[in-house]
Amino acid sequence: MNRIYIFGLLAILVFSSCKKDQSIVGLWLVESVKIGDEEMTPNARWTRFHADFTQESGNGWFQHSIGTWQLDSESDRLKIINTNGINDNNEAFQISINGEEMTWTRTEEGQALTVNLIRIEKLPQTHGDQILGLWKLEESKGEGPYFKASSESDDYLFFRWDKRFVIGTNEGKINGVYNTHGHKSELELIPYGNQYERYFWKIEFNDNYLILSILNSDNVVTRRFVRIHDFIVVDL
Repeated sequence: MNRIYIFGLLAILVFSSCKKDQSIVGLWLVESVKIGDEEMTPNARWTRFHADFTQESGNGWFQHSIGTWQLDSESDRLKIINTNGINDNNEAFQISINGEEMTWTRTEEGQALTVNLIRIEKLPQTHGDQILGLWKLEESKGEGPYFKASSESDDYLFFRWDKRFVIGTNEGKINGVYNTHGHKSELELIPYGNQYERYFWKIEFNDNYLILSILNSDNVVTRRFVRIHDFIVVDL
């Protein structure tokens, strides 16, 4: 009887000591990052903790970091080690968990850093993930690059997974590379060659529509696209 009692007590103690460590296991989305008085929240940043003390993180559908994690159950201090990244020489994070929410705090370069996370079930999407695919020009306002200001057009814009884009118009095709901002809903289109300049665009989504508004121009230029799934044959 005493053995059963002692065994049961040990099992409870082991479970209790592990429970705090394992409570961070799962997928978490970074909701906000504040350094001092400045907001520095990355777009769709996530981290996943595994029960075997390995972890990975990324932005949207792109995983870019792997490594391990350590949690001191006495002090609630979390240390994250990225084996494919730069050494983190800052102090470990002080963490607190409240249900499906978690907060990390520490000091970096003399400033207070606060990271708020929420538990999620599937990977989030960045703006770069959302624009992937084929889009048909539906509405064009303002004189600007690449597309004419015409409401009737078979022009299209194709965002490839390898960060390249193709624009198809009645005047031919424009190829180049694109970048999406890591913190803001902005897109940069960089055409090949010297015929076209690079431009920055604000990204907006409305149901199945993509709206691009030019940023580095004095003119008001907007282009509205609808998602399609077959290429348009453009008559040249």
